[in-house]
Amino acid sequence: MSFTDFSSIDTLTKLDKFLEDKSYVEGTSATQADVTTYKAFQKAYPSFTRWFNHIASFTEEFETLPAGKAPAAAADEDEDDVDLFDDDEEEDAEAEKLKAERVAAYQAKKAGKPKAAAKSLVTVDIKPWDDETDLEAMLKFVKSIKMDGLVWGSHSFVDVGFGIKKLQINVVVEDDKVSVEDDVKEKVEEDGEEWVQSVDIVAMAKL
Repeated sequence: MSFTDFSSIDTLTKLDKFLEDKSYVEGTSATQADVTTYKAFQKAYPSFTRWFNHIASFTEEFETLPAGKAPAAAADEDEDDVDLFDDDEEEDAEAEKLKAERVAAYQAKKAGKPKAAAKSLVTVDIKPWDDETDLEAMLKFVKSIKMDGLVWGSHSFVDVGFGIKKLQINVVVEDDKVSVEDDVKEKVEEDGEEWVQSVDIVAMAKL
């Protein structure tokens, strides 16, 4: 599906509806379709895109941002008694001070906040030796594999022909702890040789 004509608000509405249950315009990972859509939106709404991306950078400090500036109180002094240059200098100094305090608070909060672990959702195909392989036993074996940073998800048995079905299963891994290629695939093939002919990674998406 293509979303490139943002001259109409209808395109925005359709894109928003389309992305209700999706993370990408096509497939399970970022593609040129996402890039094309993003650039088309950016071209149609350059100021909004710049503002949106800028404000999104403050996500972690949303709760600590100051309230909007209150209307200035009416001055009691006569206009002749007001030094506009002094007021400007005081406001600039106050703004710089506030900015410095916000940056310092943000840096301190960021330094003390544990970094969220990077995770991936991986879809794996596990092929049996033949049509006589006990698929339920193979599934039970696969899910019995436990590792720190690994969680097995949904599965299905998919026809591959000649009465043979393969096991397709999702797994979520913490990238710093588990390698699907080196850890999971190798263990399934070596320890499950009674049932497993081969293991293939068919899809991977960052969470």
